[in-house]
Amino acid sequence: MNIQSFLEHHGVQRNPFAEEDAQTDPVFKEHCILSAYHPVWDKVYGDPSEPATAIVFGPKGSGKTAMRLQIDRHLAAYNREHPHRRVYVIRYDDFNPFLDHFCERLRWRRSKKPERVLEAWRLWDHMDAILCLGTTQLIDQALASDEEQAVANEDSPMLSETRVHGDDLRKLDRTTARDLLLLACCYDQSTASSFTGRWEQFRRKLGYSNWYVQWDLWLGVIASLLAVLLVGYLFRTDRMPWQTAAWVVPLLCVIGFAPYLWRWFRCQRLAMGVRRHMRVGKREVGSLRKVLMRIPPTELASQPLPRFNRTDDRFELLTKLQMATRKLGFVGTIVLLDRVDEPHMTGGKPELMRRFVWPLLDNKLLKHPGLGLKMMLPQELHRDIERESTEFHERARLDKQNVIPAFAWTGESLYDLARARMMACAAEGRSPEPKELFDEQIGYTRLLAVFQSLRVPRHLFRFLYRVLVEHCNKYSDAEPKYAIDSQTFESVLAVYLRDAESSV
Repeated sequence: MNIQSFLEHHGVQRNPFAEEDAQTDPVFKEHCILSAYHPVWDKVYGDPSEPATAIVFGPKGSGKTAMRLQIDRHLAAYNREHPHRRVYVIRYDDFNPFLDHFCERLRWRRSKKPERVLEAWRLWDHMDAILCLGTTQLIDQALASDEEQAVANEDSPMLSETRVHGDDLRKLDRTTARDLLLLACCYDQSTASSFTGRWEQFRRKLGYSNWYVQWDLWLGVIASLLAVLLVGYLFRTDRMPWQTAAWVVPLLCVIGFAPYLWRWFRCQRLAMGVRRHMRVGKREVGSLRKVLMRIPPTELASQPLPRFNRTDDRFELLTKLQMATRKLGFVGTIVLLDRVDEPHMTGGKPELMRRFVWPLLDNKLLKHPGLGLKMMLPQELHRDIERESTEFHERARLDKQNVIPAFAWTGESLYDLARARMMACAAEGRSPEPKELFDEQIGYTRLLAVFQSLRVPRHLFRFLYRVLVEHCNKYSDAEPKYAIDSQTFESVLAVYLRDAESSV
């Protein structure tokens, strides 16, 4: 018996339980993302106009990624409705590139062991990664042409709601433009073009003039020419012997280039510091020095750069990014963090995930003004938090955050979720119910009890899919049966629960 004909008999046009991953689930993305919610949705999503941190702990398959995608979609809708009070969204869910760059900076022996690599990971590394994502995204949007933005918006509609217009960039004051160029200098990770060429293009887009920054270089050139002419004249008129001229000319040239050489030395030191201490991104000392030398020394003096192992500079740079985005029409910033169990460095192991996530649990960052982190974390980490020391809890102050200790589903909420997916796949004019798929011997109460035992949506979808396959394999299209009997239901449930327990 064909599964499709079974479902069509109940008014369902396509299988609502075939997909398990929210990121590749068309039923969820096209329909349920705006209609099916977990009961804790309001607490996690909050009010976009006042970004706040929320930390969700849930087992695998409980729908953490689905909730993150829902938050992303709703923030895009909020930005469309409030074009002058938008929220800047940073998606921090792909950690492999940052961890790979981080490993390259460690000693060879240390980089071979994941636990030693993650032990060296600090809060400022997380902040550098977030600043890399936010800065690169902003510059991509700023430099993209109208045609490129249209294509990018079709590929990722949610990004279109955080786009930056060239006219808005040119309206920024010089201080804000300087801050954005400093952020681009340290954190732009795009490989679309050369680093220096992209920075120069962004500078012109901002309307930031720096034509006078090379005055010391021209001073050195002019001074050297005058020295050569003067010494040459003195030598030809026999007023200076050639032995004296041989060392006077180089000396005068060095004196003439002294201001430029001093600025070159200072920018070289800054570049080396950034290269050494910004460990999660690609940056070369030579290209970094070239860009720093295009910023006037008076505007570069005392500016924070990520050239020390501390968070103070990162918080100042984060504030600069927030101030710049605020002038571009964004009232707040939200960071969506998910999939910490997927990087190759953590491998889903609780002790490795703990070393990676714990630095983020710092109240100074979680309560940073105008910043909200939506963190989707594995359930195992909550059990580890409960065993942590008093010092850890005083630093994290989780009592001040919106914490969901268990992203749990009841039998009723899972039933509503299954119903929402069936309604999303229903034929026009039909309103299918999950209980209609089963024989009357399997009552509504029994369904709720079974759904409760499955605990999470992923297990529910897998089980329902197995039941459908097992039932349809028992009957032919010539003699179909359109209700799943109790025996099939219970036998598949027993096998599934046994398999689920053995895989834990």
